[in-house]
Amino acid sequence: MNRLPRWLQNRQPESKIIHETQKLLGELKLDTVCRQAHCPNRKECYGQSRATFLILGPTCSRSCAFCAVQEGELQEPDPQTPQKIARAAEKMELEHVVITSVTRDDLPLGGAGQFARCVNQLKDLDINLSVEVLTPDFQLNYRALNKVLTSEPDIYNHNVETIPRLYSDVRPEADYERSLAVLNYVKKHNKNIITKSGLMVGLGEKESEIKEVMRDLLKAGCEVLTVGQYLRPSRSHYPVADYIKPEKFKEYEKVGKKMGFKYIKAGPLVRSSYQAGNIKKEIT
Repeated sequence: MNRLPRWLQNRQPESKIIHETQKLLGELKLDTVCRQAHCPNRKECYGQSRATFLILGPTCSRSCAFCAVQEGELQEPDPQTPQKIARAAEKMELEHVVITSVTRDDLPLGGAGQFARCVNQLKDLDINLSVEVLTPDFQLNYRALNKVLTSEPDIYNHNVETIPRLYSDVRPEADYERSLAVLNYVKKHNKNIITKSGLMVGLGEKESEIKEVMRDLLKAGCEVLTVGQYLRPSRSHYPVADYIKPEKFKEYEKVGKKMGFKYIKAGPLVRSSYQAGNIKKEIT
């Protein structure tokens, strides 16, 4: 599975806006999951002055077999990050801001306070924008979840990533039912917050298992779903079992809409934050 099929060969040209976005992020010392996770859409998003901000430092306290985020010494989160993200949002003229993080089980409340501070800082700006958080599971700590929810993000995203059968190999420190419980708690706490999750395919799952996850997500109160192809970051990561053809992603979109998702985006290069700003426009 080394050679990528043609539909995954995303060669975006360089542009002035890409370099301007990279320069701004460098000047503000802001990291993005676009860079850390080797996102294949990075040039496309940077070229449209979009990025998904990565908070709580560049290193993760867990070791998922699929993830490109680096391992290493855990760092203290930068207390200036909320102000820096707000500054970037203004400079980039963003209408929708996505904030995510590595998992930091070592921090008080898993770093939930930093999420809340970032959302609050953005909400204080005198510009019209929506805010999406893509959080870890916070070990289902309700105090942590409440801390983030009190800041009232417009969209709360937590990815289940894969089917439950593969969790022990792909996400050994996570728990499928716990992730569903996070989404369920968010929706019950505040029905006005849009709930969202994401799935990777090509890890060896069956189509029937994907559909079962869709049903589980809907039961948990999830309204929005993204489905994309897993791409192996390196030979030391979990292997790709299949490259799913674009037609199958279209089928997943149709199935998801029929099941009851308010919005579903599926495609080979779809990632959790890809074109995220379209969601609120289309379902509200």
